[in-house]
Amino acid sequence: MSHSRAEASISGGKAIIFSAPSGSGKTTIVQHLLEKNLDLDFSISAATRDKRGRTELNGKDYHFLTPEEFKTKIDNNEFVEWEEVYAGNFYGTLKSEIERIWKQGKNVIFDVDVKGGINLKKYFGDKALSIFVKVPSMEILKERLMDRGTESEESLSRRVFKAKFEMSFQDKFDAVLLNENLEQSLAKAQELYDAFRNRP
Repeated sequence: MSHSRAEASISGGKAIIFSAPSGSGKTTIVQHLLEKNLDLDFSISAATRDKRGRTELNGKDYHFLTPEEFKTKIDNNEFVEWEEVYAGNFYGTLKSEIERIWKQGKNVIFDVDVKGGINLKKYFGDKALSIFVKVPSMEILKERLMDRGTESEESLSRRVFKAKFEMSFQDKFDAVLLNENLEQSLAKAQELYDAFRNRP
């Protein structure tokens, strides 16, 4: 179940949206663009899941909310988009997060799943460039997920099943970036951003 608000009530800069199945390398691409472009800032998602180990920080990796807090914010129309990814597991983009970035005169960059990316593009319209990061094959995706060492057999098969479904939505994005060679992918992502940022 996924929800977005069609009215773009926030005015300001531009948005660049990276979406892909888990394990596609989109986070590496987003981190690279953030390092190279001082006019970009990262939109921190809100989530109801537990922190992963000791490395994740509230307000840096995610805005960690309880399901009750999340539902209150839904009722108060505080999200640009939100979805229940798995039962009782909510993710969303807070309007206050976009306002924070645009007030600084920066463009916002998103690292979201495919459904979230489609909803964000709908919301921002021409102010957004949406990019689908594609893996060369499902075998490579499975290898990358296994290499993380964080997946159980069950969660791995769930992610692969979800990835197959998500791949069918790539034509809903402004651009598709095949992540076969990382160096080339990083250069291509920068090229796409440069063209978009210079568009009137």
